[in-house]
Amino acid sequence: MDPVAALKQIALYLERAGEATQKVRAFRRAAARVAEIDAAELRARATAGTLTEIPGIGNTIALVVAESVLGGEPSYLVKLAGTQTAPVAGGGALRAALRGDCHTHSDWSDGGSPIREMAEAAIALGHEWIVLTDHSPRLRVAHGLSADRLRRQLELVAELNVELAPFLILTGIEVDILLDGSLDQEEDLLAELDVVVASVHSKLRMPKAEMTERMLTAVANPHVDILGHCTGRLVVGKGRPESEFDPRAVFSACAAHGVAVEINSRPERLDPPRRLLREAADLGCDFAVNTDAHAPGQLDWLPFGCQRAEECGIGPDRVINTRTADELLTAIAAR
Repeated sequence: MDPVAALKQIALYLERAGEATQKVRAFRRAAARVAEIDAAELRARATAGTLTEIPGIGNTIALVVAESVLGGEPSYLVKLAGTQTAPVAGGGALRAALRGDCHTHSDWSDGGSPIREMAEAAIALGHEWIVLTDHSPRLRVAHGLSADRLRRQLELVAELNVELAPFLILTGIEVDILLDGSLDQEEDLLAELDVVVASVHSKLRMPKAEMTERMLTAVANPHVDILGHCTGRLVVGKGRPESEFDPRAVFSACAAHGVAVEINSRPERLDPPRRLLREAADLGCDFAVNTDAHAPGQLDWLPFGCQRAEECGIGPDRVINTRTADELLTAIAAR
């Protein structure tokens, strides 16, 4: 078995299971290192037991590489594969209808992998497209993209789309909604992007009336296509409470302006909660079931969001990422 493929598959399984980022990155870094080594040298080291002399190759990774190059399937990979189960029982019909993912991150901001790796993982899952939505500049903790860095990213995406065709990486951003409701990126640059996800990341506990006005201003911006993780809640660990806003006002504005409400599939978010999903559906909103993936294995978290959508009576006709890339872009342009 190709040792690089084995190491990457292990990283995917670990990401899917929510293992520590440091552990996952060790396997991805090892895959990159092993890819640089001649096959004959790898075989010689595997036979001699000297793989651990390579920087970044510990005992577990060395065993994976040795078992791969000496003709077998790594036992660690077999063990992980045996523990892989569907994330949730429901949501299968909607998941089967999804063609892409509108909210993903790369190592250009706070993701853990290059854009190509994210795209290749999406292809392996059967996606036709993904939207690359790295963070905007004021989210410094996430290494948000300045206008210049975003323009450079657009050039790279154009090159990758030639190489990966017919798969398509749509250009995008997860842009911060600032305190006054304005967006954290240049207007002319936002106009160049295929998809804009707008999210609140700061002052999540601001008063209800102010948060409502903040979100209404953002939703009315013609560049905004999706309202991301609208309550900002976290439901694991110490957790984080929901932001307070007037859901009827905000979701009515989303419906009026053609802005999709995100159903965020991250297990620690699962945002919005079911009561708000049902209210948004009753008010006529469309939705985007997204992973908010920060690593390739997390792209397989869509079933979490699909299950919640189906529980709230939201079918494929209400979910924008059931569309082809052309259909999605046409609908956005019509807005």
